[in-house]
Amino acid sequence: MTIRTLESLGSLAGKTVLVRCDLNVPLKDGIITDDGRVRASLPTLKALASQGARVVIVSHLGRPEGTPEAKYSLAPVAARLAELLETPVAFAGDTVGAEAAAAVSGLSDGGYALLENLRFNAGETSKSADERRAFAEELVSASGADAFVSDGFGVVHRKQASVFELAEILPSAAGLLIQAELEVLDKLTETPTRPYTVVLGGSKVSDKLGVIGHLLPKVDSLLIGGGMLFTFLAAQGFQVGASLLEKDQIETVKGYLEKAAELGVSIVLPTDVVVASKFGADAEHTVTSAERIEETPFGQNGLGLDIGPDTAATFASIIAASHTVFWNGPMGVFELAPFAEGTRVVAAALTTVDGLAVVGGGDSASAVRALGFTDDQFGHISTGGGASLEFLEGKRLPGLEVLGW
Repeated sequence: MTIRTLESLGSLAGKTVLVRCDLNVPLKDGIITDDGRVRASLPTLKALASQGARVVIVSHLGRPEGTPEAKYSLAPVAARLAELLETPVAFAGDTVGAEAAAAVSGLSDGGYALLENLRFNAGETSKSADERRAFAEELVSASGADAFVSDGFGVVHRKQASVFELAEILPSAAGLLIQAELEVLDKLTETPTRPYTVVLGGSKVSDKLGVIGHLLPKVDSLLIGGGMLFTFLAAQGFQVGASLLEKDQIETVKGYLEKAAELGVSIVLPTDVVVASKFGADAEHTVTSAERIEETPFGQNGLGLDIGPDTAATFASIIAASHTVFWNGPMGVFELAPFAEGTRVVAAALTTVDGLAVVGGGDSASAVRALGFTDDQFGHISTGGGASLEFLEGKRLPGLEVLGW
C-alpha cells in the first residue's frame, strides 16, 4: 500500500499548509466531553509547525445544513487546541471570508490558525462536484495555501470539498494520523497474527453486514453483541420480545451463520442478556437466558439492553486468548449505568491482549473513555468508525485514493 506522505511535499518552511483534521468532538453546553480526536491531530500539526510551516486547520463539527449555527462552532476546539499545543491558535469566525484571510495573514512561521466549521458552507458537502470544487478553490484563495495535508481519517470515506477536491487542487499528502490508521488497518486485513477475533456490537446488523461478509474468511472468531445480537437470535428461531430487531435481515444473517460453519469460523452469540422493562436508567431489569427473553416478568415487552455476565465472561476469555482483536460497537446501552457492564468487560479484556487490540472508533471509542479507560491501554483507538468499517469491507475510499492510495 502506498500513499503520498509529508516527505513528498518537500520543504515547507515559510509555506502555508491547509490541514484537514477531524475535530468533530462531542460537546455539552459548549464543553468538549471527549477530546480524543483533537489529541490525535497533534502529531501532524506539530510536525508541520516544526518545519516552519504556517498551519491553517480546517474541520467540520456536527451536521449543520450549510449555514452557520452557533452550537456547531469550532471555537471551543480552538481553545482546546491552544491548550494542548501550548501556543496560541488564531480562530477565524468564517472559512473563506475576511476573518479567515485576516487570521492567516497574521500567522508567522510555525504558527497555527483554525477556520470555522466547513459545513457552514453548502459547497463542502454538495453532491455537485462543480460546487465542491468551487468551495475548495475559495478555501485555497482565502488561505493562500501552498500545500494540503489530509489528516481527518474519520472523513476519508466521504467525497467532500475539503477531503477530495482540495487534494486535487494543491500539492497534497496524508498526515501522520492517516498513515497510522492505515498501518493498523493493513494488519487487520492483510497480516493479522492469529488467533484473530472480531467483536461487533452497536444497534443495527445492517450497518455491519459488509464487514461481516468481508472478514469472515479472515478471522477465527466473531463475537456478536449490542442491538444487532437480537437479529442473530431471531435467525436461530428465538423470540426477542420488544428488543431491537431487523426482520428484513434475518435471512441474510442465516446465510452468514451457514457460511461461518463452512469456513470453520466460530460465531459466538450471547447465552444470556440483560432484559429491561423499558428504555431508561431507572428501568426494572433482570438477567435471563438468550433463549428465554419473553419468559421474564416483562414478557413480550421486555427489551434486551446488554449482554449478560456469562456472555461477557466468555467474550473476555476469547479476546484475552487472541493475538489480534478488532472491536466496533458497544455491547449494550453503555450510556445507562445498568447496561454498561458488558461493554466495560469487553473493553477491559482488550487491554490484556498480547498483540494488537484495536478499538474501531465511533461509539466504541466514546465508550472506553466514558467508562474510565485511557487511550494508552489499547493498541490503537481509531478516529474513524465509519471509515474503518468501509475499509474493512474492502471498499475504496475517495479521500485516500486522491492521495495515491
